[in-house]
Amino acid sequence: MKRRKFIKTLGLTGAASFMMPSILKSGTFGTSASNGFADHVVFVGFAGGLRQQETMMQRYLTDSQGLNGSSYEGNIMYNMLNGSSPTDKIVYGTDPAFGLPGSNPIPQILAQTLETQGTTFKEIQAAGYGHYSALVTLLSGSKSTTQGLRRRPAMPTIFEYARKHLDLAATDTWFIGNGLGNSTPLLNYSNHPDYGAKYGANFLAPSVAFGNEGEKHIKNGRVYDYQQEMSKIYEMQQFLNKSYNLSARDFGGVENTPEEKEDIKAFFREMFNKKASNLIARPPVSDNNDMNTIGYACEVLKWFKPKVTFINLNNIDTCHANFTGYLKNIHRADHAIGHLWNYIQTQIPEMADNTFMMLTPDIGRNLEPNNVVDENDWLSYDHSDANATRIFSQMVGAGVQANLQVGGPGNQIGDITDSMLTVGEALGIKNMIQSEGLISGDAVSLFDRI
Repeated sequence: MKRRKFIKTLGLTGAASFMMPSILKSGTFGTSASNGFADHVVFVGFAGGLRQQETMMQRYLTDSQGLNGSSYEGNIMYNMLNGSSPTDKIVYGTDPAFGLPGSNPIPQILAQTLETQGTTFKEIQAAGYGHYSALVTLLSGSKSTTQGLRRRPAMPTIFEYARKHLDLAATDTWFIGNGLGNSTPLLNYSNHPDYGAKYGANFLAPSVAFGNEGEKHIKNGRVYDYQQEMSKIYEMQQFLNKSYNLSARDFGGVENTPEEKEDIKAFFREMFNKKASNLIARPPVSDNNDMNTIGYACEVLKWFKPKVTFINLNNIDTCHANFTGYLKNIHRADHAIGHLWNYIQTQIPEMADNTFMMLTPDIGRNLEPNNVVDENDWLSYDHSDANATRIFSQMVGAGVQANLQVGGPGNQIGDITDSMLTVGEALGIKNMIQSEGLISGDAVSLFDRI
């Protein structure tokens, strides 16, 4: 980008464009024919790695810390899963009660669990052990190439398929990231020559856009005088470079139409006002960044009513060094999902009853612990063995059979590549995706596995 052009785009207009890359005018590409059964899709990726033992198997501390007895077993994800909670050594709750850390579990939000409302594949196969490559697989349905950091996906993402084949506008597709680590801003579109930036999604990292630096650089954004305010201009440039961890030649590449840009700017202004008044639609308990991400995701859904939204959560990754924190963040992720689904059904009438939601972790966790202990002297877990390829998938909402459980621990039915194709079927573009021949050959819509 030429120096003067870069300088002239640095106000809120330019900053909003950088913080949320997007595309050309709707009506230019593809066809709008669709036989999908959902008007909206919300796709949640549990980046961070969830062991089957603490999730689907509901073992809590028995398989991880060697504490035997039924009181140490139980379900800590009771918005998503059926099952009774553990009764001893409760550390995953909120503020201390009677001197016990985190002993107050967060109250359940949903009257019926997602397991009761929808379909749960209790064990499917992950693609490998790495977070970023797993996220690439979740979004593209392909695991045929090794995907390194600081590289865009080689194969098209669900955003690109949806935009190309459903003729969607840029603001119809969103990637909501809970941060900028692991090159997540690169996941809103691929490098594939038949797709790419012209079909990409808007990317938003709320912790950056609406965090301290966002307050400083974006909230009161304006067009700077490049002759008199060069220091402020370079400060903004450094902020944007650091935020994306990219070179100046790759600031997203996606363009919004002028109308979309104005809508995005209005959304930003509204979010800064709501943040100042503590009115962001966060979950009732919001004490980690995943909760903040879900809150702003709810705001994006309410404002734009997107066709496709992907939400990335990863606070669970504390399991490398803090098993107690890992349990807390599993409990909070469940709380966040309960809030998200409830918000869609009760606060966004345009999306209630016609939204399909898919939930899939990126990877699992090891069977055996590492040597790191936390404040409770509990061992921690990495992700590098066969147990880390055991994950689950859950779907709920439009077109989904209620109260159906498929497979189980040790009985894998399904693959991580299935999730994207399942989303494609909900959108009515499954056959178009398959005909492109760019997804893994073993990918099957989960509806076809039932």
